[in-house]
Amino acid sequence: MGSKWKKAKVALGLNLCMFVPKTLDDSDSSPSHTEVSERLSNAALLPAAENMDMGSSTPTAPVPSLKLSRSVSSSKSSKQTCAICLTKMKQGSGQAIFTAECSHSFHFHCIASNVKHGNQICPVCRAKWKEIPFSGPSLDPIQGRMSPSPINWHQNDALMALVHPLPLPLPHPPRRDLSRRHIVPLYQEPGIFNDDESLNHETVVSERSPCNKSTEDNDSVRELEIKTYPEVSAAPGSNSYSNFTVLVHLKAATASTTAAEAGSQNVSRNQPSLTQISQTPRAPVDLVTVLDISGSMAGTKLALLKRAMGFVIQNLGSNDRLSVIAFSSTARRLFPLSRMTDSGRQQALLAVNSLVANGGTNIAEGLRKGAKIMEDRKEKNPVASIILLSDGQDNYTVNGPGTNQPQPNYQLLLPTSLSGRDNLGFQIPVHAFGFGTDHDALSMHSISEMSGGTFSFIETEAVLQDAFAQCIGGLLSVVVQELQVEIECIHPNLSLSSLKAGSYPSRVGADGRKGFIDVGDLYADEERDFLVSVDVPATSSNETSLLKVKCVYKDPLTQETMTLESEEVKIERPEQAGQVVMSLEVDRQRNRLQAAEAMAQARLAAEQGDLSGAGLILENCRKMLAETISAKSHDRLCVALDAELKEMQERMASRHVYEASGRAYILSGLSSHSWQRATARGDSTDSSSLVRAYQTPSMTQMLTRSQAMLLGSPSGQRLLQPLLSFRSQPSPR
Repeated sequence: MGSKWKKAKVALGLNLCMFVPKTLDDSDSSPSHTEVSERLSNAALLPAAENMDMGSSTPTAPVPSLKLSRSVSSSKSSKQTCAICLTKMKQGSGQAIFTAECSHSFHFHCIASNVKHGNQICPVCRAKWKEIPFSGPSLDPIQGRMSPSPINWHQNDALMALVHPLPLPLPHPPRRDLSRRHIVPLYQEPGIFNDDESLNHETVVSERSPCNKSTEDNDSVRELEIKTYPEVSAAPGSNSYSNFTVLVHLKAATASTTAAEAGSQNVSRNQPSLTQISQTPRAPVDLVTVLDISGSMAGTKLALLKRAMGFVIQNLGSNDRLSVIAFSSTARRLFPLSRMTDSGRQQALLAVNSLVANGGTNIAEGLRKGAKIMEDRKEKNPVASIILLSDGQDNYTVNGPGTNQPQPNYQLLLPTSLSGRDNLGFQIPVHAFGFGTDHDALSMHSISEMSGGTFSFIETEAVLQDAFAQCIGGLLSVVVQELQVEIECIHPNLSLSSLKAGSYPSRVGADGRKGFIDVGDLYADEERDFLVSVDVPATSSNETSLLKVKCVYKDPLTQETMTLESEEVKIERPEQAGQVVMSLEVDRQRNRLQAAEAMAQARLAAEQGDLSGAGLILENCRKMLAETISAKSHDRLCVALDAELKEMQERMASRHVYEASGRAYILSGLSSHSWQRATARGDSTDSSSLVRAYQTPSMTQMLTRSQAMLLGSPSGQRLLQPLLSFRSQPSPR
């Protein structure tokens, strides 16, 4: 008995044990569902809380916090309970029972689902099996049989949904004669990933569709708003001006039903949503998550990843499709691109729960398979994205033996189908998440930058779910696609000198009369600001027409191409110079660009070993910002930029601090400012944080849902309490 008990303790320490043996003092009655859930929640979450120094980003090895004592009389209780679904096993109850060579027993259909996803290891004792149970070619529900609905999962901790999934109906009648069971090798992937589940073509036709849109309603249904601001409203006509600045401000429409309010509302009228808030559909998503399960992810990290994936699965709608790639030394697809219906969620949860951490880190192979899923799919949802998470460094393609490269070539990590832009510069973005302090921030930032995605730095492992929540809050609220901005000069002697668009591809025509910016997708309520510099000639007229802006984009629901034009940008040209009043809007965007440029320069200095010089660059930028009219007006963006620059200075205090967190923090900040899109870094997902630029209402609401779910469990409260210190300062817009 001692040997088995030792194995149980080891399994619990790795957060892999699905059942806790009772003690001699316990009653013989089986624990209730609530008791089992609480035990599992404590087993998975408390090790992180007890062994993670909240001032440090490196957790120690998790130690089980449960009070373990001697086993019950023989192991009767454990042998009567399936360690996967935690329900009783009875002979003659109509369900086949599989007893492994290590003597642990499971429901046949439960363990067969684990095997389907490539798991050859006992969930209890970690013994590697030689004989594999196999129940059939599919885990789809039997036609005509009701599948259990996870409609109430959102009330429990997400981890509970992962380690205590609802049992799936059997695809075939149970096999009672185990001597006739099939023994097969691990799950084999097809050569072509064209087995994606068909889309639901019965979705509601949007009220914005061309057939329902009238001229009178055009303004009310517009998905995009254009505003322009010259740096001054009047300039003497006797003078010419080089690099005269005009701000082009774009804002996407507010979603009628945000992603956080309607996780599964993009369904037909015959399939009402869970919340019944609105009938308005949103653009469904094809999402592929590429997850690192190398040996360094074992224990607390893997448990937190499973919980975060549980949250993602629960908040995808029935028309959204998900596929998961798990990679370590190699990569494998856990299941095809599948709609997140009730049965789809159950299968996804079972697949994610079967993950076991081991091996090296082959990011390139994981991304290759993720890209292949997107390339080979037979049908396409309007929105598509890839989420990449890793806690380590690629040791096969970039840093592995035999690479023979003086400098890492991070382009090798990204398939050409993801990095190669088409003529308009629109592609499937990879949103990269660096997990912990040991990941390769340079490679993750490069992957996201080349693909048009964002890079987030998850310094505190406990906020992984919040980081995912913020990301999908945006992905589930896309209202504009393939946006291209055209700027054209009006005055015949006017020419464009530059377009400041961050990471967005931009170009100016050879004659200098037109410029283009490829923006791509916009989430609901997202804003984009671009500074256009023009050379303004002297004139004898009282007014000069500078330029006009045209936006061409696609409605993701109707797939209709839309065109929107602004009014002409004009300035007065008086004979005498009057009082010059600088535009506050232009000034604040200049501050943002100057701060981002200072961040980039400071990072380069730090990479060259000049930390003092890097800190001086940031300090000088802060002094410059303090003298601007935005700072003197107590502009919230200016306050946030100052706080961010100060944080970066502190993370450059020493080489050790910079290597541990400074590099990743700065790269994540640069990613956010260059794309003008929210990323997770530091405490940016905290509602009281100053560093929350670009966060949309849909992201905020999804974050609120995530944090409410975590706080709904006692163990979650204990884990997150040190992270929830409240601040009274206002957050930036």
